[in-house]
Amino acid sequence: MLIGIDGIPLTFPKTGVGHYTFELARALSQLTPANQFEILYPSSFAPIKDFEASANLKTNRVPVGPIGRHWWSTGLPRFVSREGFSLFHGTNYDVPLWRRCPTVVTIHDLSQMLFPETHEKRSVKRARLRMPLMARTADAVIVPTEAIRAETQQHIGIDKDKVFVVPEAARQVFKPIQFGAPTTATRESFGIGNNFILTVGTLEPRKNIESLVTAFEVVAKDNDAQLVIAGGRGWLSGPLFTQIAKSPVRHRIVLTEYLEDEALRELYCSCKVFVYPSLYEGFGLPPLEAMACGATVIASRIPTLVETTGDAAILVEPKNIAELAEAILGLLNDRGAAEDLAKAGLERASQFSWYLTALKTMSVYEHVLGRK
Repeated sequence: MLIGIDGIPLTFPKTGVGHYTFELARALSQLTPANQFEILYPSSFAPIKDFEASANLKTNRVPVGPIGRHWWSTGLPRFVSREGFSLFHGTNYDVPLWRRCPTVVTIHDLSQMLFPETHEKRSVKRARLRMPLMARTADAVIVPTEAIRAETQQHIGIDKDKVFVVPEAARQVFKPIQFGAPTTATRESFGIGNNFILTVGTLEPRKNIESLVTAFEVVAKDNDAQLVIAGGRGWLSGPLFTQIAKSPVRHRIVLTEYLEDEALRELYCSCKVFVYPSLYEGFGLPPLEAMACGATVIASRIPTLVETTGDAAILVEPKNIAELAEAILGLLNDRGAAEDLAKAGLERASQFSWYLTALKTMSVYEHVLGRK
């Protein structure tokens, strides 16, 4: 069986969707070595870098001209038809508009529809037009949590039996390492000491970093910790940088920008507390990654993060500054409680794996192909 997977998310530095695409493709190829997998993308995008192909998994940068550059409407449908693909999986909300084979689409979240103020207007307009169209075009829809399944049914009107919940997982690189020498070089390169609070994610309004900065100003009065913000600059992030520049504790706030996995792991493993105050998520990979590294986690009390973190995190209202600051100070001052929560986090993270993600995804493929 020849299965195509959307490769466009891998043409950029990997964040959530890119990591999902990469890990899923690799796990699927290992799970079913008899199948062939091709990660497809048009030549109008830059070549995918740092990808190790295997006997049944490769990337394919498809040459396209003026017509084929219209990838979803022309280039991809023609290519999958000509090459005889058994199925195509759109891992980033899109599938071929003209179906030449069965298709599956992953909808990670509905933030552009439900929280339009946290995105650029052009992106919101595109999502509102295309997301319902793609969901109805595909033979099956994969979502990462039951919460997103309910939202997809409510706001897009997709039948329940067409939507499948497939949880994600922390990547294998994220595991506990000793606090000392393995983490020292990374921390020293950014001027990070031994006592710091960490948050991770693309800097955009939905991540609610502004509330964390305000809470940290309260924490800083009673503790000498630093706040480390790890993530690339996203859309509409100007107000956050202005807030940090004006903060009375700006000298204790460290911005690392985008980090590769090894450096990120070293910060997860050496932080005193990991805080994820997001207003909205589809799954919440950073808290799970932090747990897999043995970090103590505070996260927002929103449906998806409740579902992902289980009982292994302290949950707070993301806009409640006093509650957020109190939770941080509580864990900084009570290391016994922090260690107990960290142990619970390790157990919770172990319940997820990309093997299980691939297994459930392959079941969706088989369901679609069997129905066809």
